[in-house]
Amino acid sequence: MIFGETTVAGAWVIEPERLPDERGFFARIWDGEEFAERGLSSRLAQCSIAHTKRRGTLRGLHYQLPPHEESKLVRCVAGAVYDVAVDLRPASPSFRGWCGVELSAENRLALYVPEGCAHGFLSLADDSEVLYQISGAHQSDASRGVRWDDAAFGIRWPEPILLTNDRDRTFPDFAVLIAGSAS
Repeated sequence: MIFGETTVAGAWVIEPERLPDERGFFARIWDGEEFAERGLSSRLAQCSIAHTKRRGTLRGLHYQLPPHEESKLVRCVAGAVYDVAVDLRPASPSFRGWCGVELSAENRLALYVPEGCAHGFLSLADDSEVLYQISGAHQSDASRGVRWDDAAFGIRWPEPILLTNDRDRTFPDFAVLIAGSAS
């Protein structure tokens, strides 16, 4: 696997290293030891998929409160998405920073999202499907989010947002979350 750094501390773009032959190619997409050697979570507690019907649909930006933070390895297995990680860790050198990468069935890239970061994606094709490998079990009562259009982050989405759900559209401003955690 080829690990490429991003602008968010601890987030990585991961490209499978292809071993081609006359049949096609073989590539590892997960190696717990290789992740652990880089200080990344190598725990795998669950795998999930998200199917998105329409291009322009946004999912996120979601995260889990402590002590239920999750790291995620996100890969698009059908269609294409613009995948985003936002750093919500106050002690991080990239606090409030974000990175975005196009993941597609064609390019086979993955984004590793570390604990303490919010995650979301915008579908760039109809019938896109995203596979998540997640370090911890989902805890509904610890599930939170930040808005995709919050000025605190300034995320530049590559295409217009045409559809999202009420929950994702109505997350509070990040400034309100920070003020609430300080009191």
